Amino acid sequence: MTQPRDGKRDDSLAPSFGTWLRELPNLPIIWSSPVRRVRLPEGAGEIAAAKQRPPVLVLPGILSNDGATSLMRRTLNAVGYPTYPARLGLITGITEEVFARAEAQLDHVFREKGRPVIVIGISLGGLYARVLAQRHPDKVAMVMTLGTPFSGDRRANNAWRLYEAINDHSVDTPPLPDDPRQKPPMRTIAIWSPLDGVIAPACSRGEEGECDRAIEVRERHFEFSASRRSIERILRILEEEVGAL
Repeated sequence: MTQPRDGKRDDSLAPSFGTWLRELPNLPIIWSSPVRRVRLPEGAGEIAAAKQRPPVLVLPGILSNDGATSLMRRTLNAVGYPTYPARLGLITGITEEVFARAEAQLDHVFREKGRPVIVIGISLGGLYARVLAQRHPDKVAMVMTLGTPFSGDRRANNAWRLYEAINDHSVDTPPLPDDPRQKPPMRTIAIWSPLDGVIAPACSRGEEGECDRAIEVRERHFEFSASRRSIERILRILEEEVGAL
């Protein structure tokens, strides 16, 4: 268990109720993602003019669909990353059927672009991303998770009760046997935030050996894939990492 830092709340525990409440004002930026205009960050022209970027597949989180990742995908597309939706419909949990559709979409992108894919997963979508990479290392160039509880206690979050209410299994016994804590055999980035009101920060940061790079950002959970500031930060991280691929 992560020890408290300077007397602060233990960040391996589920975020406090107050921290969770501060997530709610950010819901509209997710809902409005499909209609928000892309604003290219400074330097975007140089990025787009540089070498061809790898394709990107974006997997949304629980009770989300591709609409929630629309602004992120359109922004990445605009600067030269061919970016694809997950085409999984509304994600309600971990199921073999949804995973099979994720595998099919990964295979489609891989075949269409002829090269390994960067897979970005938001929250629960990051669990699918890590397992896709574990099972299909030849098709994945890099994994990036945003606020994904791949490590630690599966109840150290404010979503597990909802998850169990809408699924026929507990968070401890998901239908997929794969262990999301196991680092995939390629570059694996974990984005986490001490301001996360849904997932315990330690669970999305991971322990030593569970990712190659854990990056702290100052975003709420519902901002990870939908706020312009967060998307620009993700783009900067991609640019740092793609040069090493």
